[in-house]
Amino acid sequence: MEIRPILSALLRNKTGAILVALQVALSLAILANALHIVSERRVASSRPSGIAEESQVFSTHVRNLSAGGPEQQLATQKREAETIRAVPGVVSVANVNQIPLSQSGWNNSVAVDRKQVDETAPSSFFFSPDSLVKTWGLKLVEGRDFLPNEYMDIDANTNVTPGHVIVTKALAEKMWPGAPAVGRNMYFGTGEDAIEVRVVGVVERLQTQSAEVTERGEFSSIAPMRMYGNFPGALYTIRAEAGQRERVIREVEAALRKASPTPVILETTTQDQYRKDRYRADMALSWMLVTVSVLLLLITASGIVGMASLWVTQRRKQIGVRRALGAKKRDILRYFITENFMITSAGVGGGVLLGVALNQLLVSKLEMARLPLEYLAGGGVVLWALGVIAVYGPAWRAASISPALATRSA
Repeated sequence: MEIRPILSALLRNKTGAILVALQVALSLAILANALHIVSERRVASSRPSGIAEESQVFSTHVRNLSAGGPEQQLATQKREAETIRAVPGVVSVANVNQIPLSQSGWNNSVAVDRKQVDETAPSSFFFSPDSLVKTWGLKLVEGRDFLPNEYMDIDANTNVTPGHVIVTKALAEKMWPGAPAVGRNMYFGTGEDAIEVRVVGVVERLQTQSAEVTERGEFSSIAPMRMYGNFPGALYTIRAEAGQRERVIREVEAALRKASPTPVILETTTQDQYRKDRYRADMALSWMLVTVSVLLLLITASGIVGMASLWVTQRRKQIGVRRALGAKKRDILRYFITENFMITSAGVGGGVLLGVALNQLLVSKLEMARLPLEYLAGGGVVLWALGVIAVYGPAWRAASISPALATRSA
């Protein structure tokens, strides 16, 4: 089939073709970027936190209605930890100040030199008097875990600080690119008041409490300490035996209530729930964008069907004449499909340019990753296929027009 007659016909009726092409272009630009955002959110929500077998881990926040003085708080925390360890099915427990993905906790700035004016990086600050490497199953890639004599119980009203720290691989790379981190000194804060600590280990990853999508999401440090004195309760992270988590949760809560001489308020959250809550907004955005993308495709398909139906009605006599001159049904069908393919191709070409421009705007304003060309290519294929499917119905009706009926109705 020659393209020139089809192109001539389109140039005589430019408005409809231009509208359809613009609709296709807008749909492709929005569809490609929407699916790219959905993919980024899905990948982010499935990132490993650093905690091995998250389904076996939960945390219990214990609030004591009668906390007492600092020494009593310290004794209470030690007693509660021992109570939890005694529950059958508990593999490990650690008193900790915050949980990855919990969206609440401690942050501080870190530097490689006390004389720095600006921080090297922000860091999520975890501390525990127990081995988080063991309880969370963190993977050491350099150095070692803390030694028993390195753990400290620190009154929050004093200025005592631990002298050792474990950092994540991401934070170590940020501070000392391409160089070993173990044995180096780093500083919490800057200036004369900065606290000097020595790095003794590097873990593969440990997400921050906010689990940012950027590299900042794995800038974490762990200190071997328990802080008491200003806290009416304590947070414990617990690893249960495989398949025993729900039973262990119930028994841990019952044991803590029974062992406490005063009423306590318990709040237990699984690591799965922390992940779900952290990415709830991201999942909602993903579903919204998927819904918008489906609606856009339906609207685009409706526009193609409507325009093709209009052209069939307007060309009824022309179709009848061609049929009378010997044109077969497949010739008429091929004509309309080819015509729509040309319009869709023009729209896809414009959509690629528009999609790239829209992504540049998103990158500059929202710090998103650049749009891979595969999304534009895939979106183009989807719209080409959608165009053929959408026009097939009107094209088939056109091919089924009787020559006698068409010429008589003229």
